[in-house]
Amino acid sequence: MAPRRIFVAGANGATGRTLLTSAQPNTSDLVPHLRPDTAARLGESAPSGAAVLDLGDAAALRAALTNCTTVIQLIGTMRKRFAAGDTYASSDIGTTRCLVEACRDSPVDHIVLLSSVGAGSPRGAYLKAKAEAEELVRNSGCAWTIFRPSAFVGGGHSMPWGSASLLRAVAPKRYRPIDIEDLARTLLWVARERNPLDAVLEGTSLWEAVNRSLPA
Repeated sequence: MAPRRIFVAGANGATGRTLLTSAQPNTSDLVPHLRPDTAARLGESAPSGAAVLDLGDAAALRAALTNCTTVIQLIGTMRKRFAAGDTYASSDIGTTRCLVEACRDSPVDHIVLLSSVGAGSPRGAYLKAKAEAEELVRNSGCAWTIFRPSAFVGGGHSMPWGSASLLRAVAPKRYRPIDIEDLARTLLWVARERNPLDAVLEGTSLWEAVNRSLPA
């Protein structure tokens, strides 16, 4: 298989930072994306080789994807960030739309999207935004892989006491919390292997991919 080159949208989020860490020292195939304000704040600690741009800058984004084969889309928001101007429409849907449109004018042939369990039967604004982002990726013209994990643990993410046990009792595979390091490693493995394609990883299929991504 030809070498892959992976644009990581949301490289400074919890999952993105974990993905970059898990890739070390072999990060030559990664292009971390940073917004200009984030890059300025990080200064010398910004990841090397980063593409510093606003995703709404179509020309800059197309230029950044010129030598890429794959996009990992990790950008999303939470209600606690609404006060800062984030919305599901701008962060989950809008950024995905920008990436999909830019991919059509690039060599990108695989989009890996981080979504959420429940997006297949969405209720509420959060899951409806995830479902709309998924639809954009499915209709992108590229091969795609959609991750639908349950709750994350690690990397600053945690669950209320007792809730993890309750979810495991109700639906062990679908709602089993995932360690953010396992999630990041599996996202990277799927992107590098370009496998599986046109697949939704949720429940059993997600955990099968997690196991395949483990070091030999």
